[in-house]
Amino acid sequence: MKQLVFIFAFLLVASRAYAHLGTIAGTVTDQTTRQPLSGVTVQLTGLGRATVTNELGQFRFDHLPAAPYRIELSHLGYASFQREVTVLDDQTVAVTISLSTAPVALGEVTVSALRAHDQQLISNLDIRLRPIVNSQEILRLVPGLFIGQHAGGGKAEQIFLRGFDLDHGTDIRLTVDGMPVNMVSHAHGQGYADLHFVIPELVEGVEFKKGPYQTDKGNLATAGWVDFRTRTVLDRSFAKLEAGQYNTYRAVAGLDLLNLNRTPSTPRPATSQSAYLAGEYSYSDSYFDNPQQFNRVNVLGKYHGHLGASTNLTLTGSTFWSRWNHSGQIPDRAVDAGLIGWFGSIDPTEGGETSRTNANVQLVTVTPRNHIIRNQFYYSNYAFELYSNFTFFRIDTVNGDQIRQKERRNLFGYTGSYSTRTAIGRSQWTTTLGAQYRQDITRGSELSHTRDRIVTLNPLQYGNVNELNAALYADELIQLSSRFSLNAGLRYDLFRSQYTDLLATPDPARSATQGILSPKLNLYYTASPALQLYLNTGRGFHSNDARVVVPQNGREILPAAYGTDLGVLVKPLPRLLINAAAWYLWLEQEFVYVGDEGVVEPSGRSRRLGIDLSARYQLTRTLYADLDLNTARPRALGAEAGQNYLPLAPTFTSAGGLSLQTSTGLSGSVRYRYLANRPANEDNSLVARGYVVNDLQLNYARKHYQLGLSVQNLFNVRWKETQFATESRLRDETAPVDEIHFTPGTPFFARLSLTYCW
Repeated sequence: MKQLVFIFAFLLVASRAYAHLGTIAGTVTDQTTRQPLSGVTVQLTGLGRATVTNELGQFRFDHLPAAPYRIELSHLGYASFQREVTVLDDQTVAVTISLSTAPVALGEVTVSALRAHDQQLISNLDIRLRPIVNSQEILRLVPGLFIGQHAGGGKAEQIFLRGFDLDHGTDIRLTVDGMPVNMVSHAHGQGYADLHFVIPELVEGVEFKKGPYQTDKGNLATAGWVDFRTRTVLDRSFAKLEAGQYNTYRAVAGLDLLNLNRTPSTPRPATSQSAYLAGEYSYSDSYFDNPQQFNRVNVLGKYHGHLGASTNLTLTGSTFWSRWNHSGQIPDRAVDAGLIGWFGSIDPTEGGETSRTNANVQLVTVTPRNHIIRNQFYYSNYAFELYSNFTFFRIDTVNGDQIRQKERRNLFGYTGSYSTRTAIGRSQWTTTLGAQYRQDITRGSELSHTRDRIVTLNPLQYGNVNELNAALYADELIQLSSRFSLNAGLRYDLFRSQYTDLLATPDPARSATQGILSPKLNLYYTASPALQLYLNTGRGFHSNDARVVVPQNGREILPAAYGTDLGVLVKPLPRLLINAAAWYLWLEQEFVYVGDEGVVEPSGRSRRLGIDLSARYQLTRTLYADLDLNTARPRALGAEAGQNYLPLAPTFTSAGGLSLQTSTGLSGSVRYRYLANRPANEDNSLVARGYVVNDLQLNYARKHYQLGLSVQNLFNVRWKETQFATESRLRDETAPVDEIHFTPGTPFFARLSLTYCW
């Protein structure tokens, strides 16, 4: 009985002492835009207590004894900030802080244990030091990612990463503001990802991770994933004009709709909402012998506001249209024999047209207990029509082998999650439960034999696709101590693929269903603010084309991928940041796209291993250097030695450069990218030759305007941007020839730009 009385008295005293503790609750905003800043590191000096701001820019410290405290805030690209706060018993001190932008200082960058799994130091540095000036630079912000364009600029780029020829997105998941870019069971290829609907000047941030290690990333995220974030608010309205060689013109503008009368010298009013409208028009004949006549139109509108004090609403609508001619891939022998020039074509009637209209609704709610609820609804209406000729006269010696690939698609879906943060002893547990739904309804997915882009000679495939992907996942991020954190997750995806063959009589609608379970486990050890070690492991997958799996009664719908990364993030010097990783990836099934047959063929198991190295170094207060080195050893499994090369898979790549940012308005960069020789077929008897290309960017900015000069291929080297081992026949040849076919890379290409801001 005495023991019970003692325990009761102790709890009563403790509860009273606990009740007299105070709280600091704050909100952090951008001084210019007045919008909340998420991911800001906030710490109490000398106490070892730290946190990061949530999506509403909020932070909170509970259970503080009455005393004066010093708050320190730091965020990449912003000036550090300190404030003295006095906490009284039973009081919550409300703090509002605005951070001002500042030049990037690598000496102030720290390796944080607070959100190790989500840390994006490399990408955050790159986006601030290397402003995006064209649509191709968007993807090149991912270290080790290379692209190639082989259809005149209107078609999605071919992507290379971690020993993969990813075609147009088969094993990399791309999203914009959380909305999917990849098109499954696409008329041209599985995972086809066309990013040309993004206006480069509106990209605010890029998040990426290589490997299948993120629980909320599902289909296609095997080599990795990339999410591009567009601006929530414009700093100022702007108009930009560009003109360059090869009859190239571009106009882009953005209007801050809620502050049209504000001058640059007038501070943005403190408001909970923003809205802007932006548009882009591009035209170019390009450098090919046959004018490209490339046209592209982009329009985007975005609204951001608050539904009450705790909910953010973001509405985004955009529309995009493009049409072009292209010269296609040309064979080495035709150039060597002088039949065509380096920039010539065998079939000058190739080309295409595409469009995409998007609606994206995002809601983020932070409850009084700091739980985060995310809801997103998206819709896309998409059209695609492409004319290609890969083999010239190999099949049809009279009319040629030109094909049309065409589809119309409605894509809609939902992404939602619920996150809670709980303190258990000295550890912090962040639990996230999520649900995702996506449905692609494609009408008239077509492959036809055509001539001159006008005459339809023979329909080869014609049908409708209805593909559903639903997923549930649970993710736990545990910060066990100030140094060690663990992330574990489990994801389940269900696919239902239906294909209706409209060329069959009668029209059979057949379907196939399959699910896959994907576990993830990631460990992080932060030894100091200058050193972090990590081990990532996980299972991912890529879905196969519905037109392949349905006729095979569901075989090979969801082949799995198993990956692991052992890496380090280190600052050996105050101004030097290095990220290095040794990685391994094993795939249950490779896919090879057969363009003239319009199918994706399974080609067996594979494995890849390699090393990634990224370094960022601040040489002076205004000069920065970056370097990426990436090696890979890709091999097919089950094939005999010497016959097990993976065609076009990169084995060594490197990119880097120098960037200048001064306080006088002068900025710029000079960059290189290198892709080594690589096998073009399974026995390496045909080799895709490597290249080194340099680019230059110079800008001079004043209060109201900016002048820019952009130069691609600064030293005017002759290079092959894309290469394929293809069997083709020219008009007068008696037999097909198997050799390298290529698309020539950009020669020296200069553009001038003028931007006016108000």
